[in-house]
This record gives sequence, structure tokens and C-alpha cells, in this order.
Amino acid sequence: MTTASSLGTTRASYDTVAVDYASLLADELAAKPLDRAMLGAFAEHVTADGGGPVADLGCGPGRVTAYLRDIGLSAFGIDLSPGMVAEARRRHPDLRFDVGTMSALDLADGSLRGALAWYSLVHTPPDELEPYVTEFHRVLAPGGHLLLAFKVGDERVRLEHAYGHPVDLDVYRFSPARVAGLLVRTGFEVTARLVRAADRREATPQAFLLVRKPA
Repeated sequence: MTTASSLGTTRASYDTVAVDYASLLADELAAKPLDRAMLGAFAEHVTADGGGPVADLGCGPGRVTAYLRDIGLSAFGIDLSPGMVAEARRRHPDLRFDVGTMSALDLADGSLRGALAWYSLVHTPPDELEPYVTEFHRVLAPGGHLLLAFKVGDERVRLEHAYGHPVDLDVYRFSPARVAGLLVRTGFEVTARLVRAADRREATPQAFLLVRKPA
């Protein structure tokens, strides 16, 4: 499982870049219609099944949390980085944001109707994803929905500079089939899969998996 030291370096890196990261990516979704379509489908599924609390896990500065709110969900955010949470609270004071770890969420069993992991697993080695997926399954109510977004591939990329700052980060790319298999083994049903081509700022295709915890 991801070590305390690796979580610490990830937290420190995102604390460092939080303000510039938030500014640079504030309007990113505006140019990504397929990403918005998957978020919209996720929101419609949650709403159709009665709505309820939705957690943006690894929310960063809260831009996607706010988008979920804007399309009708009762969303809140959780992030490892106190710096990111502070920036999210500053930018979106009407929303709830908490500091937390995705592999040990301070949430009751079955307390969510939806969960989003929007590129928030990219610093986790592929063979260490299972505890995170198991935790997502735990906190979702029966019939709840989970949407994952991640970079496609099978390699690790080392980042030592990002968003105008020095950082200490490993970024992992995942096989959509491998992630889907893990989700199914954990007890989820796959609702939809999308792999889109990389845009001009991306190095690899991007994958989106929408799954449901059986009722």
C-alpha cells in the first residue's frame, strides 16, 4: 500500500503548487466536452437514483466539486493536501471541503450516493489501487455510483517541476481494462467506459470509467 512517506511527499508537493494549480486549471473543463459529458452522465445517474451526498475524492482546489454542484449534485470535497483544501475553501466558500486520505476516509459505511475520483489516483502505483477501490465501495450506498478519470498507459512518469514549482511526484498511467477488472472484482458493475484521444496539452489518451455498486 502507498507508504506514509510517499503520501507526505505528495501532500507537500500539492501544498506548494496549490495557488498556481488552481489558477492554471480553473477553466480547463470548458474545452473538454467529453469530460463534461461523463460528469453529466454521472450526475444524471445519481439524480435518477434519488440523489444524495456526493464526494469529490482528491478534489484539489474544488473546481470539479463546484461543477458537480452547478449541475445539480449535493457535492463536497476531500483532499490530502491542506493547501489545496484552503484554496478550495477560498474559491468556493459555499461548499464543504475536508482534509482526508482516500484509502481511509472519515465517512460512514454506505453514506454516499456518488463518489468521484477525477485523476486523483494518478500518484498511486497500479498494483496498489485495490485499497482505494475497496474504500470507495465501502462508503457508497447500495445503488451508488462511482466515476474514475485517469491517464491511459502502463508507465510511471517522474515530475520534478510542475505549475511553476519544484515538486516530488510520480505519475502513473493505467490500463482501462485492468482498472475495470479491479472494480468488478471489488463488487462494482461497469456502467460505461470512455477512452478519448489526448488533446494538445496531453501526452496520452484519457480514460473514464463509470460504475455502480449493486443495489
